[in-house]
Amino acid sequence: MTENSTEAYEVVVVGGGAAGLSAALVLGRARRRTLVVDAGEPRNAPAAHMQGYLSRDGMSPAEFLAVGREEIARYGVELVRDRVVDVTQGFALELAGGRTVHARRLVIATGLRDELPEVAGLAGRFGRDVLHCPYCHGWEVRDQAFGVLATTAMSVHQALMVSQWSKDVTFFLHTVAEEELSDDDLRRLAAAGVKVVPGEVTEVLADADRLTGVRLADDTRHERDVLFVAPRAVPRTGLLRRLGAELHETPFGAYPVVDQTGLTTVPGVWSAGNAAGFGEQVVNAAAGGYRAGATINGELLMTDLDAAVRV
Repeated sequence: MTENSTEAYEVVVVGGGAAGLSAALVLGRARRRTLVVDAGEPRNAPAAHMQGYLSRDGMSPAEFLAVGREEIARYGVELVRDRVVDVTQGFALELAGGRTVHARRLVIATGLRDELPEVAGLAGRFGRDVLHCPYCHGWEVRDQAFGVLATTAMSVHQALMVSQWSKDVTFFLHTVAEEELSDDDLRRLAAAGVKVVPGEVTEVLADADRLTGVRLADDTRHERDVLFVAPRAVPRTGLLRRLGAELHETPFGAYPVVDQTGLTTVPGVWSAGNAAGFGEQVVNAAAGGYRAGATINGELLMTDLDAAVRV
Protein backbone atom coordinates (compact mmCIF):
# COMPACT_ATOMS: atom_id res chain seq x y z
CA MET A 1 0.00 0.00 0.00
CA THR A 2 1.51 3.31 -1.04
CA GLU A 3 0.98 7.03 -0.63
CA ASN A 4 1.65 9.43 -3.52
CA SER A 5 2.14 13.18 -3.39
CA THR A 6 0.33 13.64 -6.71
CA GLU A 7 -3.34 13.10 -5.91
CA ALA A 8 -4.75 13.01 -9.45
CA TYR A 9 -5.60 9.62 -10.97
CA GLU A 10 -7.13 8.54 -14.21
CA VAL A 11 -9.33 6.03 -12.36
CA VAL A 12 -10.17 5.56 -8.70
CA VAL A 13 -11.69 2.21 -7.76
CA VAL A 14 -13.64 2.29 -4.51
CA GLY A 15 -13.66 -1.22 -3.05
CA GLY A 16 -10.94 -3.85 -3.03
CA GLY A 17 -12.93 -7.05 -3.46
CA ALA A 18 -13.11 -9.27 -6.52
CA ALA A 19 -14.85 -6.63 -8.66
CA GLY A 20 -12.60 -3.75 -7.68
CA LEU A 21 -9.34 -5.68 -7.98
CA SER A 22 -10.39 -7.11 -11.35
CA ALA A 23 -11.15 -3.64 -12.71
CA ALA A 24 -7.84 -2.37 -11.34
CA LEU A 25 -5.94 -5.24 -12.92
CA VAL A 26 -7.29 -4.45 -16.38
CA LEU A 27 -6.64 -0.73 -15.92
CA GLY A 28 -3.12 -1.28 -14.60
CA ARG A 29 -2.28 -3.50 -17.55
CA ALA A 30 -3.63 -0.75 -19.80
CA ARG A 31 -1.12 1.65 -18.20
CA ARG A 32 -3.78 3.76 -16.54
CA ARG A 33 -2.83 5.56 -13.33
CA THR A 34 -5.20 3.81 -10.94
CA LEU A 35 -5.88 3.94 -7.22
CA VAL A 36 -7.86 1.34 -5.25
CA VAL A 37 -9.37 2.56 -1.98
CA ASP A 38 -10.17 -0.49 0.14
CA ALA A 39 -11.97 -0.29 3.49
CA GLY A 40 -11.09 -3.95 4.14
CA GLU A 41 -14.62 -5.23 4.77
CA PRO A 42 -15.21 -8.07 2.27
CA ARG A 43 -18.67 -9.60 2.44
CA ASN A 44 -17.33 -13.17 2.37
CA ALA A 45 -14.81 -12.68 5.19
CA PRO A 46 -16.63 -15.13 7.53
CA ALA A 47 -16.27 -17.98 5.00
CA ALA A 48 -13.25 -20.27 5.14
CA HIS A 49 -13.49 -21.14 1.46
CA MET A 50 -15.12 -19.96 -1.75
CA GLN A 51 -16.55 -22.38 -4.27
CA GLY A 52 -17.72 -22.35 -7.86
CA TYR A 53 -14.88 -20.22 -9.25
CA LEU A 54 -13.19 -22.30 -11.94
CA SER A 55 -9.53 -22.97 -11.03
CA ARG A 56 -10.04 -21.28 -7.62
CA ASP A 57 -12.60 -23.68 -6.13
CA GLY A 58 -11.94 -24.10 -2.41
CA MET A 59 -9.55 -21.17 -2.15
CA SER A 60 -9.94 -19.01 0.94
CA PRO A 61 -11.36 -15.53 0.30
CA ALA A 62 -8.45 -13.98 2.19
CA GLU A 63 -5.89 -15.76 -0.01
CA PHE A 64 -7.81 -14.81 -3.15
CA LEU A 65 -7.71 -11.12 -2.25
CA ALA A 66 -4.05 -11.29 -1.22
CA VAL A 67 -3.13 -12.74 -4.62
CA GLY A 68 -5.21 -10.08 -6.33
CA ARG A 69 -3.41 -7.29 -4.48
CA GLU A 70 -0.05 -8.73 -5.49
CA GLU A 71 -1.17 -8.90 -9.12
CA ILE A 72 -2.36 -5.29 -9.38
CA ALA A 73 0.85 -4.08 -7.73
CA ARG A 74 2.89 -5.57 -10.59
CA TYR A 75 1.26 -3.07 -12.94
CA GLY A 76 1.75 0.01 -10.78
CA VAL A 77 -1.75 0.18 -9.32
CA GLU A 78 -1.75 1.85 -5.92
CA LEU A 79 -3.85 0.49 -3.08
CA VAL A 80 -4.64 2.32 0.13
CA ARG A 81 -6.49 0.90 3.12
CA ASP A 82 -8.93 3.70 3.75
CA ARG A 83 -12.56 4.67 3.32
CA VAL A 84 -14.14 7.23 0.99
CA VAL A 85 -16.35 9.45 3.12
CA ASP A 86 -17.46 11.93 0.47
CA VAL A 87 -17.39 12.47 -3.29
CA THR A 88 -18.27 15.43 -5.50
CA GLN A 89 -19.66 15.59 -9.01
CA GLY A 90 -16.18 16.47 -10.26
CA PHE A 91 -14.88 13.20 -8.78
CA ALA A 92 -12.96 14.62 -5.85
CA LEU A 93 -12.96 11.93 -3.19
CA GLU A 94 -12.37 12.69 0.48
CA LEU A 95 -10.82 9.80 2.43
CA ALA A 96 -11.29 9.13 6.12
CA GLY A 97 -7.52 9.34 6.59
CA GLY A 98 -7.48 12.97 5.44
CA ARG A 99 -6.44 12.67 1.79
CA THR A 100 -8.41 14.09 -1.08
CA VAL A 101 -7.87 12.38 -4.42
CA HIS A 102 -9.18 13.28 -7.86
CA ALA A 103 -10.22 10.96 -10.66
CA ARG A 104 -11.34 11.22 -14.26
CA ARG A 105 -13.44 8.07 -13.91
CA LEU A 106 -14.80 6.07 -10.96
CA VAL A 107 -15.56 2.42 -10.30
CA ILE A 108 -17.83 1.91 -7.29
CA ALA A 109 -17.33 -1.65 -6.06
CA THR A 110 -18.29 -1.19 -2.42
CA GLY A 111 -20.40 -4.35 -2.22
CA LEU A 112 -23.04 -4.93 0.42
CA ARG A 113 -23.31 -6.06 4.00
CA ASP A 114 -25.48 -8.83 5.41
CA GLU A 115 -27.84 -8.13 8.30
CA LEU A 116 -28.51 -11.38 10.14
CA PRO A 117 -31.67 -12.22 12.08
CA GLU A 118 -31.34 -11.47 15.79
CA VAL A 119 -31.28 -15.04 17.06
CA ALA A 120 -28.98 -15.93 19.95
CA GLY A 121 -25.89 -17.80 18.79
CA LEU A 122 -26.54 -17.32 15.06
CA ALA A 123 -24.07 -14.56 14.13
CA GLY A 124 -21.11 -16.33 15.72
CA ARG A 125 -21.56 -19.35 13.47
CA PHE A 126 -22.27 -17.51 10.23
CA GLY A 127 -20.01 -18.76 7.47
CA ARG A 128 -19.30 -22.05 9.27
CA ASP A 129 -22.50 -24.05 9.79
CA VAL A 130 -24.95 -21.16 9.57
CA LEU A 131 -24.96 -20.59 5.82
CA HIS A 132 -26.88 -18.62 3.22
CA CYS A 133 -25.97 -19.97 -0.24
CA PRO A 134 -26.31 -23.62 -1.28
CA TYR A 135 -24.21 -23.00 -4.40
CA CYS A 136 -21.42 -21.68 -2.17
CA HIS A 137 -21.59 -24.32 0.57
CA GLY A 138 -24.09 -27.04 -0.33
CA TRP A 139 -21.56 -29.63 -1.51
CA GLU A 140 -19.46 -29.27 1.64
CA VAL A 141 -22.42 -29.98 3.95
CA ARG A 142 -24.29 -32.43 1.70
CA ASP A 143 -26.44 -35.17 3.24
CA GLN A 144 -26.39 -33.61 6.70
CA ALA A 145 -29.46 -32.56 8.67
CA PHE A 146 -30.44 -29.11 7.39
CA GLY A 147 -32.55 -26.43 8.96
CA VAL A 148 -33.81 -23.39 7.07
CA LEU A 149 -34.80 -20.28 9.01
CA ALA A 150 -37.65 -18.38 7.37
CA THR A 151 -37.24 -14.62 7.40
CA THR A 152 -39.81 -13.85 4.68
CA ALA A 153 -42.25 -15.88 2.59
CA MET A 154 -39.48 -15.95 -0.04
CA SER A 155 -37.52 -18.26 2.26
CA VAL A 156 -39.59 -21.10 0.83
CA HIS A 157 -37.40 -20.88 -2.27
CA GLN A 158 -34.29 -21.38 -0.14
CA ALA A 159 -35.80 -24.42 1.59
CA LEU A 160 -36.67 -25.96 -1.77
CA MET A 161 -33.22 -25.25 -3.20
CA VAL A 162 -31.25 -26.81 -0.34
CA SER A 163 -33.30 -30.01 -0.64
CA GLN A 164 -31.05 -30.83 -3.61
CA TRP A 165 -28.16 -31.30 -1.19
CA SER A 166 -29.96 -33.15 1.62
CA LYS A 167 -33.11 -35.20 2.01
CA ASP A 168 -33.35 -34.21 5.68
CA VAL A 169 -34.56 -30.61 5.63
CA THR A 170 -36.65 -28.84 8.26
CA PHE A 171 -38.17 -25.46 7.45
CA PHE A 172 -38.55 -23.35 10.60
CA LEU A 173 -41.20 -20.70 9.97
CA HIS A 174 -39.73 -18.45 12.69
CA THR A 175 -41.49 -15.08 12.19
CA VAL A 176 -43.43 -16.16 9.09
CA ALA A 177 -47.04 -17.17 9.68
CA GLU A 178 -48.11 -20.47 8.14
CA GLU A 179 -50.96 -18.73 6.32
CA GLU A 180 -48.41 -16.63 4.43
CA LEU A 181 -47.40 -19.77 2.52
CA SER A 182 -49.36 -20.35 -0.66
CA ASP A 183 -50.90 -23.67 -1.64
CA ASP A 184 -48.16 -24.03 -4.26
CA ASP A 185 -45.53 -23.43 -1.56
CA LEU A 186 -46.98 -26.17 0.62
CA ARG A 187 -47.30 -28.62 -2.27
CA ARG A 188 -43.72 -28.06 -3.35
CA LEU A 189 -42.35 -28.34 0.18
CA ALA A 190 -44.20 -31.62 0.61
CA ALA A 191 -42.97 -32.92 -2.76
CA ALA A 192 -39.39 -32.07 -1.77
CA GLY A 193 -39.79 -33.88 1.55
CA VAL A 194 -39.26 -30.68 3.58
CA LYS A 195 -40.74 -30.75 7.08
CA VAL A 196 -42.45 -27.48 8.10
CA VAL A 197 -42.22 -26.43 11.77
CA PRO A 198 -44.10 -23.33 13.01
CA GLY A 199 -42.85 -21.25 15.90
CA GLU A 200 -40.13 -18.69 16.50
CA VAL A 201 -36.51 -19.83 16.74
CA THR A 202 -34.90 -18.14 19.75
CA GLU A 203 -31.47 -19.77 19.87
CA VAL A 204 -28.94 -21.60 17.73
CA LEU A 205 -27.42 -24.42 19.79
CA ALA A 206 -23.82 -25.53 19.57
CA ASP A 207 -21.57 -28.03 21.33
CA ALA A 208 -17.92 -26.99 21.37
CA ASP A 209 -17.34 -25.92 17.76
CA ARG A 210 -20.29 -27.65 16.09
CA LEU A 211 -23.88 -26.59 15.55
CA THR A 212 -26.24 -29.10 17.13
CA GLY A 213 -29.69 -27.61 16.55
CA VAL A 214 -32.10 -24.82 17.37
CA ARG A 215 -34.36 -23.96 20.29
CA LEU A 216 -37.87 -22.58 19.74
CA ALA A 217 -39.81 -20.13 21.89
CA ASP A 218 -41.79 -23.01 23.41
CA ASP A 219 -38.43 -24.49 24.55
CA THR A 220 -38.57 -27.42 22.12
CA ARG A 221 -35.28 -28.40 20.53
CA HIS A 222 -34.66 -29.67 17.03
CA GLU A 223 -31.38 -31.36 16.25
CA ARG A 224 -29.75 -30.01 13.08
CA ASP A 225 -26.22 -30.01 11.71
CA VAL A 226 -26.52 -26.98 9.44
CA LEU A 227 -28.80 -23.95 9.40
CA PHE A 228 -29.49 -21.98 6.24
CA VAL A 229 -30.67 -18.40 6.57
CA ALA A 230 -31.24 -15.52 4.16
CA PRO A 231 -29.65 -12.35 5.59
CA ARG A 232 -31.10 -8.97 4.75
CA ALA A 233 -28.89 -7.44 2.07
CA VAL A 234 -27.90 -3.80 2.63
CA PRO A 235 -26.20 -2.42 -0.52
CA ARG A 236 -23.42 0.09 0.14
CA THR A 237 -24.78 2.72 -2.25
CA GLY A 238 -24.02 5.87 -0.27
CA LEU A 239 -21.46 7.20 -2.76
CA LEU A 240 -23.73 6.43 -5.71
CA ARG A 241 -26.56 8.33 -4.03
CA ARG A 242 -24.29 11.32 -3.42
CA LEU A 243 -23.39 11.34 -7.09
CA GLY A 244 -27.06 11.25 -8.09
CA ALA A 245 -27.08 7.79 -9.67
CA GLU A 246 -30.50 6.40 -10.45
CA LEU A 247 -31.37 3.37 -8.30
CA HIS A 248 -34.02 0.72 -8.78
CA GLU A 249 -35.75 -1.20 -6.04
CA THR A 250 -35.46 -5.00 -5.90
CA PRO A 251 -36.56 -7.55 -3.29
CA PHE A 252 -32.95 -7.41 -2.06
CA GLY A 253 -32.47 -3.66 -1.81
CA ALA A 254 -31.93 -0.68 -4.10
CA TYR A 255 -29.18 -1.02 -6.71
CA PRO A 256 -27.93 1.34 -9.43
CA VAL A 257 -29.34 1.26 -12.91
CA VAL A 258 -26.41 0.12 -15.07
CA ASP A 259 -25.80 -0.91 -18.67
CA GLN A 260 -24.10 -4.17 -19.65
CA THR A 261 -20.65 -2.71 -18.88
CA GLY A 262 -21.63 -1.44 -15.42
CA LEU A 263 -21.98 2.22 -16.44
CA THR A 264 -24.43 4.00 -14.14
CA THR A 265 -26.69 6.90 -15.08
CA VAL A 266 -23.90 9.26 -13.97
CA PRO A 267 -21.40 9.79 -16.82
CA GLY A 268 -17.97 8.52 -15.84
CA VAL A 269 -19.18 6.32 -12.97
CA TRP A 270 -19.29 2.54 -13.20
CA SER A 271 -20.49 0.03 -10.62
CA ALA A 272 -19.52 -3.64 -10.32
CA GLY A 273 -19.97 -6.62 -8.02
CA ASN A 274 -22.50 -6.57 -5.19
CA ALA A 275 -22.64 -2.78 -5.41
CA ALA A 276 -24.41 -3.35 -8.73
CA GLY A 277 -26.59 -6.33 -7.83
CA PHE A 278 -27.41 -8.83 -5.12
CA GLY A 279 -26.66 -12.04 -7.05
CA GLU A 280 -23.04 -11.31 -7.99
CA GLN A 281 -20.94 -14.24 -6.78
CA VAL A 282 -17.15 -13.83 -6.72
CA VAL A 283 -16.74 -15.11 -10.27
CA ASN A 284 -19.49 -12.77 -11.54
CA ALA A 285 -18.02 -9.83 -9.63
CA ALA A 286 -14.58 -10.42 -11.15
CA ALA A 287 -16.12 -10.55 -14.63
CA GLY A 288 -18.08 -7.36 -13.99
CA GLY A 289 -14.96 -5.57 -12.82
CA TYR A 290 -13.11 -6.71 -15.94
CA ARG A 291 -15.87 -5.35 -18.22
CA ALA A 292 -15.92 -2.03 -16.39
CA GLY A 293 -12.14 -1.66 -16.51
CA ALA A 294 -11.88 -2.48 -20.20
CA THR A 295 -14.75 -0.14 -21.06
CA ILE A 296 -13.26 2.73 -19.07
CA ASN A 297 -9.88 2.34 -20.75
CA GLY A 298 -11.43 2.46 -24.20
CA GLU A 299 -13.63 5.41 -23.28
CA LEU A 300 -10.67 7.40 -21.93
CA LEU A 301 -8.65 6.62 -25.03
CA MET A 302 -11.34 7.89 -27.39
CA THR A 303 -12.01 10.96 -25.23
CA ASP A 304 -8.34 11.93 -25.32
CA LEU A 305 -7.98 11.28 -29.04
CA ASP A 306 -11.05 13.35 -29.80
CA ALA A 307 -9.70 16.19 -27.64
CA ALA A 308 -6.36 16.06 -29.49
CA VAL A 309 -8.14 16.27 -32.86
CA ARG A 310 -10.11 19.35 -31.74
CA VAL A 311 -6.89 21.09 -30.67
